[in-house]
Amino acid sequence: MPRLSEVIAALETLWPAERAESWDAVGTVVGDPGQEVSRVLFAVDPVQEIVDEAVKLGADLLVTHHPLYLRGTTTVAASTFKGRVVHTLIKNDIALHVAHTNADRADPGVSDALAGALDLRVVRPLVPDPTDPDGRRGLGRVCEFDHPLTVRELAARAAERLPATAQGIRVAGDPDAPVRTVAVSGGSGDSLFDDVRAAGVDAFLTADLRHHPASEFMAAHAHRPLALLDAAHWATEWPWCELAASQLDEISDRHGWDLRVHVSTTVTDPWTAHAASATVLPTSAAHASSPSSPTTAPAESASRAPSDPPGAPN
Repeated sequence: MPRLSEVIAALETLWPAERAESWDAVGTVVGDPGQEVSRVLFAVDPVQEIVDEAVKLGADLLVTHHPLYLRGTTTVAASTFKGRVVHTLIKNDIALHVAHTNADRADPGVSDALAGALDLRVVRPLVPDPTDPDGRRGLGRVCEFDHPLTVRELAARAAERLPATAQGIRVAGDPDAPVRTVAVSGGSGDSLFDDVRAAGVDAFLTADLRHHPASEFMAAHAHRPLALLDAAHWATEWPWCELAASQLDEISDRHGWDLRVHVSTTVTDPWTAHAASATVLPTSAAHASSPSSPTTAPAESASRAPSDPPGAPN
């Protein structure tokens, strides 16, 4: 049975901390390097619901994509919700390790997992990492289809393949426009608009698109239609948990650790319901959309054996 220090060292080979953005907070947050690890849980968010799941599961290590303390703190008192997370982890001998923008930029990384969930063929990074001579690491991915889809079909595929959330998939652009190339970026993506323009793709699928940046982006491309597809932040990053778990499974097999690796399917997206508009206002064909129905998602933990194929149980 490996020590935490050994497992963390292996994870650091996948997502070196030095490849994280300068503002990020990655690495081990809680944990005794000498403690033994036999069961690991992967999740997107280090929130109390996930920590309670880790306790119930009997996990020794929780690996999350999002940091617990991104901007630092002066207290870990259990009277605060993040302090309660820390107390619960320590009381139950559960370590917490974070891989955030270092996992975004990895090869394979968060956007590779998103592309894989949508059955897209990755061509190159959207924003290449200048330190990678092979040109494979970086933020986002530029992808191609084996056969072109319409924007409407791409949105339907994303709604079907990504975990269900209340938001579903929002679309800006002509639903019937053909899509041959698409850029994808897990998590918040409107800071990458300039890179999307330069990539010359037909569509961009990401999350957390805001009104003004999206409106200005669409107006700037009136001469060359380019669709935006906006999914839930949590849903675009959750496929990475499956990818990361399969990577740790492979490492465990190679070292003979016999780790039991799990992926949480607890939905930690903050939005819990969606009410479709009763009336669709008159609009141009390029911006027409049909109201969608409320969606729900499972809240359970999926255990993965080392032999399980990668996949996204929704």
